[in-house]
Amino acid sequence: MTTNLRVFKVLECEILFKFENHTFSSITASMILGVYWYYQFPENLYHFNFFHFFKGIGGHANNPAELEAKVSVDDVDRFLEKLEHLKSEFNNTYLSCKINGNQLMMTIGDYSLFDYHFELVLEIEKLLILENAVSLGPRFPFEIKSTKNFNPEAEKFQTIEHRFIQLTGSDFKKDNAENFSMRIDCNLPLEDKISFIHDLVQICHEEHLSVFYYNDFDFKNHCNLMLIFSNGRQKKDHIQSIDINSFGSKVRHLTQKYPLHFGHFESPKYYPLQGPHIELMVDEEYIIKR
Repeated sequence: MTTNLRVFKVLECEILFKFENHTFSSITASMILGVYWYYQFPENLYHFNFFHFFKGIGGHANNPAELEAKVSVDDVDRFLEKLEHLKSEFNNTYLSCKINGNQLMMTIGDYSLFDYHFELVLEIEKLLILENAVSLGPRFPFEIKSTKNFNPEAEKFQTIEHRFIQLTGSDFKKDNAENFSMRIDCNLPLEDKISFIHDLVQICHEEHLSVFYYNDFDFKNHCNLMLIFSNGRQKKDHIQSIDINSFGSKVRHLTQKYPLHFGHFESPKYYPLQGPHIELMVDEEYIIKR
């Protein structure tokens, strides 16, 4: 088994992510940003009768978060046929089915569980009820005889070209949510800040970004900025895939319009902690704390 290693920056730290053969989530130029769950379950949003949540484990273990069900059904072939039809409506998810006679172990795993992962589980549970399925419980010692995997749609891998873009996580927000965002640190003359922010809002509209806020620190007719770009909750009928290279190219183009520099200017005492100043926002309680 081969292992792919890809590295991206989270704030000022280097975080290492590992992905196995069937990659759950890849760091590529086309990505889904927004509200997700990894370490904890969205207790107040979803309730399942068959599936159980297993939190992700970071660090060296580095396991994806998983939703797993062990069940028995009367007719496995009939159920798998219905499951395949259902899965075709959820192209962004990976689903693994381990089989032993009339017993199934179904697993949905990823390093970012978005709403559409949980929505798929809700639909699978409806099928299980119609099939009079019986839950075997999470501790049932399942012996695998065969496997059937339903993969997500293949995406062409593209390297992120713009090093000034950092991909960041967050602390916990409402219903244990976290947020996956882009961050840009930069500085420019204070007189250009309002116009620059206005241009960024326009870029967000063009690049399908519905969340944009920033922190700042103004000093000596200059300002340091920490810019955050993201989206809200990602549901089956409204998944926003972002082309990070397209977005980054438009931001870089602004260096021709403004005396803009990436990174922060002068000493740490001018670090941009004033804010957040919100320009675009959806699902605010899942993204920032006032």
